[in-house]
Amino acid sequence: MIQGTTSDAGKSICAAGLCRILKQRGISVAPFKPQNMALNSAVTHSGGEIGRAQALQAIACGLELRTDFNPVLLKPSSDMKSQVIIQGQAISHLQAKYFGDIKALAFDKVLESYQRLRKEFDVVIIEGAGSPAEINLRKNDIANMGFAEVVDCPVILISDINRGGVFAHLTGTVNLLSITEQARIKGFIINQFRGHLNLLQDGLDWLESYAGKPVLGVLPFLKELKLDAEDAISLDSHTHKTSINIKIPVLPRISNHTDFDPLKWHHDVKLEFVGAEHSLDGADLIIIPGSKSVGDDMDYIKQQGWDKQIKKHCRYGGKVLGICGGFQMLGQVIHDPKGIESSAGSTQALGLLDFETLLDPSKQLKQVQGQFEFCGFKGDIEAYEIHCGNSSGNALAKPFATLTDQYNNMYHDGVVSYDGQIIGTYLHGLFETKSALKSILKWVSGTEHRVRDWSEIREQELDRLADSFEEHLDIDKILKLIA
Repeated sequence: MIQGTTSDAGKSICAAGLCRILKQRGISVAPFKPQNMALNSAVTHSGGEIGRAQALQAIACGLELRTDFNPVLLKPSSDMKSQVIIQGQAISHLQAKYFGDIKALAFDKVLESYQRLRKEFDVVIIEGAGSPAEINLRKNDIANMGFAEVVDCPVILISDINRGGVFAHLTGTVNLLSITEQARIKGFIINQFRGHLNLLQDGLDWLESYAGKPVLGVLPFLKELKLDAEDAISLDSHTHKTSINIKIPVLPRISNHTDFDPLKWHHDVKLEFVGAEHSLDGADLIIIPGSKSVGDDMDYIKQQGWDKQIKKHCRYGGKVLGICGGFQMLGQVIHDPKGIESSAGSTQALGLLDFETLLDPSKQLKQVQGQFEFCGFKGDIEAYEIHCGNSSGNALAKPFATLTDQYNNMYHDGVVSYDGQIIGTYLHGLFETKSALKSILKWVSGTEHRVRDWSEIREQELDRLADSFEEHLDIDKILKLIA
C-alpha cells in the first residue's frame, strides 16, 4: 500500500508507476483504492463509476476498468455534502458531519472488492487517501492504516519534497501512528526532487538512522508528465507556439477537468483555467466544463460576470463549447425539483440555446462510441457519460453526435447551434479521440492542426514513468516487501 504524508504527495502516480513496472515484468497486478474523494471520475464497461486515478492505474496494468478498483467514491456537491458511490453506483448523499459513518456504511463492500482482486491477481497495489496521520479521522478510517491493519499489508510512505519540510513530514507522520502502524511502514519514497542527489544524501542518512526504515528511492521531478491528475487544477496557462486561445472558467464544483489534458499539451493551444475575478475575454474558444452542482455553479458564473462575457464573446463571433453540466448551462433553465445537486428549485441558465434540463435521481453512466457531425466536420468518436438529468427542447433537433452505448442503445447526443458557434455535449473524453480533437481545433481556428492519439501519448508517458522508477527506486527491495 502506498500512503502519503499529505494529499497530492504522489500516491496516485507512484501506484501507477509500480503497476506499469509489474506489468512489464509479467506479474499479474491490479490497482485498488478503498476510498476516494474526487470529482474526476471514469465509467466502467458495466456502467459503474470509479476515480480517475484508478482508471489510469488500470490502464497501467493493461486492464479494463472495473468498480472493484475503487469501491467507495465520494463526490462533493458542496463543502458540507457529498454523493456516496459504492461499487460504482450512487447510493446516497451524506452530510459532512456524517463522513465518519462511511466505515459502517461501506467497509464490508470495500473488503469484498479487495478479496475478489486478491483471488484473481498476484499483486494488488493499494493507494491510500490523504494522510494516515489525520487524528480526527483515525477511529473510522478505511482509507489508510484502518484498511492496511485489517488486511495485513506492508506500507510505503511517500512525501513530496517540493512542498518543503520533507523530513518533518515523514518522521512526523510516523510518530503520530500507533506502534503496530509504525511497524507496518517498510520504507520511504521522496518524490519530485530537483538537483543532484549528493545535496540530499546527508538528510537521507539521517532519516534512515532516526526512523530505522530504509529510503527506497528518490524520484526526480518529471517535466511535463502528461498523465491524469486526480483532482488538483493548475491555474497556470500552458503556452506553446500558440495559435488558439482557449479559456475554461474554474467552477467551485468543476468535474472531470482531465477532459482538457489533450488541449493543455497541444503545441498550438494556449489553455487557461480562469479563476475567480479573472476574465474570459480574449479567448477564441470558451469551454464551460462539467459540474457536480450545476445549479450552484451556474449562479457562480453569474456572480463572476462570466455570463455577460460569454454572451459578448458569442456576439463577436467567438466559439463556445459546453460539456456535461456546461452543456446544460447553455440552455434556458435547469430544473432540480428534488434537490439532487443543490437546493430544490430551478436555475436560469445562460439562455444561449432553446432547451431545458430536468435533473433526475438516476445517474447515467455510459461508455459510448459513434459519430459526431457539426459544421461540415464528421468523424468517429469514443467517450463516456456521467450525468444526472435529461435535456429537451427545439435546439436539440440539431444534435452533435449519434451514439451507441455499451448496452447497444442508439441515440442522439448534444446540440449544435444553427449559426455553428455553439456546441453542447454530454461526452467526457471528447478530446482524446484524434478525429474529434482535430475537427474542433479547425472549427475554432479555421486551419488544420496536427494531433496525436491521446491513448498513445498516455501509454508512452506511463512507460516513461516506469523507466524513471526503475532507475531511481530499489524495485527489487519493493518486490521483496510484496513477497
